[in-house]
Amino acid sequence: MKTTRTDLRNIAIIAHVDHGKTTLVDGLLRQAHTFRENQRVAERVMDSNDLERERGITILSKSTAITIYDEEAKHDVKINIVDTPGHADFGGEVERVLNMVDGVLLLVDAAEGPMPQTRFVLKKALNLGHQAVVVINKVDRKDADVERVLNETFDLFIELGATDEQADFTVVYAKATSAQAGFSVDLSPNLQPLFETILRQIPAPVVDEIAPLQMLVTTLGYDEYRGVTAVGRVFAGKIVAGQKLARLTADGENLPESARYLYTHEGLGKVETEEARAGEIVALAGLDGIAIGETLADPEFPRALPTIRVEKPTVRMTFGVNTSPFAGREGKWSTSRKIRERLFEELRTNVALRVEETDSAERFAVSGRGELHLAILIETMRREGYELEVSRPEVIYRESDKGEKLEPFEMVYIESSPDTIGTVIEMLGRRRGRMTEMHDGGDGNTRVTYVVPTRGLLGFRYQFLTATRGTGIMNTQFHGYEKMAGPMETRQTGSLVAWEAGKTTAFAIKNGEDRGSFFLGPGVEVYEGMVVGERVKSEDLDLNVCKKKHLTNMRSSGADMEVRLTTPRAMSLDESIEYLSDDELLEVTPQSIRIRKRILDSTKRGREAKRAREALG
Repeated sequence: MKTTRTDLRNIAIIAHVDHGKTTLVDGLLRQAHTFRENQRVAERVMDSNDLERERGITILSKSTAITIYDEEAKHDVKINIVDTPGHADFGGEVERVLNMVDGVLLLVDAAEGPMPQTRFVLKKALNLGHQAVVVINKVDRKDADVERVLNETFDLFIELGATDEQADFTVVYAKATSAQAGFSVDLSPNLQPLFETILRQIPAPVVDEIAPLQMLVTTLGYDEYRGVTAVGRVFAGKIVAGQKLARLTADGENLPESARYLYTHEGLGKVETEEARAGEIVALAGLDGIAIGETLADPEFPRALPTIRVEKPTVRMTFGVNTSPFAGREGKWSTSRKIRERLFEELRTNVALRVEETDSAERFAVSGRGELHLAILIETMRREGYELEVSRPEVIYRESDKGEKLEPFEMVYIESSPDTIGTVIEMLGRRRGRMTEMHDGGDGNTRVTYVVPTRGLLGFRYQFLTATRGTGIMNTQFHGYEKMAGPMETRQTGSLVAWEAGKTTAFAIKNGEDRGSFFLGPGVEVYEGMVVGERVKSEDLDLNVCKKKHLTNMRSSGADMEVRLTTPRAMSLDESIEYLSDDELLEVTPQSIRIRKRILDSTKRGREAKRAREALG
């Protein structure tokens, strides 16, 4: 028999990147008195991952819970809140956590309005039948246009096929940074209007508490004392600490398991409990081999819930053992066995990732939702002490029913100033992009929408920022697979390559500055075939960056010390991945990031290039 749990709400906060999700959660936690009066708490408290704080984005979904008093019902209500990523590359995180909730808070920036990821996350929520509360955030912005944003949001609901009930959404206006909300732009001094809206508009879970247990695992974590933790929602029945369970895998296996330690969420932490009823989001610790998407069920009535499905990857990179002359110097884990173990372990929690064996035991094909998705994995492994080399990203092709080769395309949304938009349009044209929309953004900028092959966007972001002098805004969203767009030239510069091993000198770098820009300064150890800079021309150039000035007297020695060099261009991991050409690899260690040629020997590399040109005719 099904009942309604009026004492519980399960919600997810969804939005485009940087529209204020995590900041809003901070405010909700504070006003629910989750923290002590004198407790010091960092901003963006939900972004506990180091990479999240450094990049200013949410990468991993996280659960928290608050308890508030419902004046109308005259009892406490627990609200489980899931904070989700806003970047398209982490859409897999969004897709799986939406399975745990009954409704969503959709945050929309009061100036920007609905953006690409807004469309993506809202579509997923509507398809699951979720009711949405629209929160128009940052109403204090000087360029805020609340009426326009509200109309655009309503149009988006209709465009995405929302039902009449879903389209009749409640609107709350907010300023998350000061924890204020209201039913108009005249905000209350706190978030009480938002709390009230959650209680009245987000459906309470309708559950069957006497049915056999069914729990869907949506997130995995790790406790150093109690091992792997599985987070998910109890959809039916109840779960008791220590009870015997049936673990139903995606392959149809029925494996014995036990709920050794049971937790529910409270504030930012978890509290151990003896039992949890249907509708609750819980964590189980002490499980071995559990995977996301599996069902934990009553052993006597083992019925599996639908497995979590996410969109397939579109970009692939090769991860392998570092083969550079500096291999083994800086990493803790560098063998193929360790790299393999780490990559396949990642599959347990990263549901949008794919790892495949290759012909070589030292190479693995790793596929993800985008360059950023894979870059985060590489950076995480680097910080854990792994040493490896990775290839240039490449798109994953498919074949149509008619035998045609298909490639992935992205919707690209660009905002740039009128004096740079022409350059951007030219760049996208060379990448086989087709414009679908162009209009004045109303703030002095021009907005354009393109459909572009994914391979045309590999390495594009840095070039775009350079072309727009760092002021342009670009967002992408997966569009679909279409017929191959044809050949394209994506990189118009070559590399400056060290042709001998040694330490770089100021004299050699100064002599080469007219050839391009360098990635490093003097006194850096390099090896033959290592990329030390970007050339102005399209062809690669081998340079002796270790050459010393021939000293004839003391005066010339002193003069060499006065050489003034252009500041080298420091390449981040993301920029280095974007920079790579097909004949280059990226050497990644806990201490260094180096770009290198696949063939280090300059003579052999020249012969290979000659053979390639002859093959092309």
